[in-house]
Amino acid sequence: MTLFDGLAPLVSDGGLATELEARGHDLGDVLWSARLLLDAPDEIVTAHRAFYEAGAVIATTASYQASFPGFAERGIDRNTAAALLRRSVELARRARDQLSDDGRRRLVAASVGPYGAALADGSEYRGRYGLTVAQLRDWHRPRLEVLAETSPDVLALETVPDVDEAEALAEAVSGLGVPAWLTYTVEGDRTRAGQPLAEAFAVAESSPDIVAVGVNCCTPGDISPALAHAREVTTKPLVVYPNSGENWDTVRRAWWGPSRYSPELARRWVAEGARVVGGCCRVRPADIARVAEAL
Repeated sequence: MTLFDGLAPLVSDGGLATELEARGHDLGDVLWSARLLLDAPDEIVTAHRAFYEAGAVIATTASYQASFPGFAERGIDRNTAAALLRRSVELARRARDQLSDDGRRRLVAASVGPYGAALADGSEYRGRYGLTVAQLRDWHRPRLEVLAETSPDVLALETVPDVDEAEALAEAVSGLGVPAWLTYTVEGDRTRAGQPLAEAFAVAESSPDIVAVGVNCCTPGDISPALAHAREVTTKPLVVYPNSGENWDTVRRAWWGPSRYSPELARRWVAEGARVVGGCCRVRPADIARVAEAL
């Protein structure tokens, strides 16, 4: 069975870190949710299970901010870091297996965040790191190899702000034997680094290893325009999982404003071509339950 077998859209999960924070965990750490791979793995299982029980078909692993350099800064050696990367997939599988009696199809997406996420300074929302495509490829490839060894259903190359990094990731996943999707973080009709979306989506067209493209961690209002640009340049399945649309106050370090994420918008995105619909920051299991019911 391949990722996109069947005609129905696939519902992905929401914000894993949001759910872990709601369960009382302080993620103010350079490793973010990846810290709990070491400190509280059972809590990650519980969070995955909450999204599965809400109706998500796809769970995204707690490896977004996990990298060998990031673990090394915390004094974690390379072998242990590799084991933690593998654990991220194993924990999602454990949650899936706990629910296997109902016979529903459930998948695991191994999260691969951008280089900027490992810097833990918001660089993933700017891009333009000053590194070449080759340097970015070589930085990403080792952890991709470890995650691919676990045979997840898909590698989620997500929150990519920059066409250069997308090109690097397309090269880095080549030959791993695991399908990948590539999703950009965008603002309006451009990547966070300022490149036109049509140019960004075209990167995946020549890569047989990238089986779907789309956007994530943007506002719900950015989704429909992004889908329109994607349809201009690619025939690959489209993936969307925005955040709630709330605003982040960098001074008070708090969210404010209403959520703009809704089942009605999810139905519109599917009508506009999305094959995978989920959520990112601030999207909870209850939100995913409403989307799953609507779809």
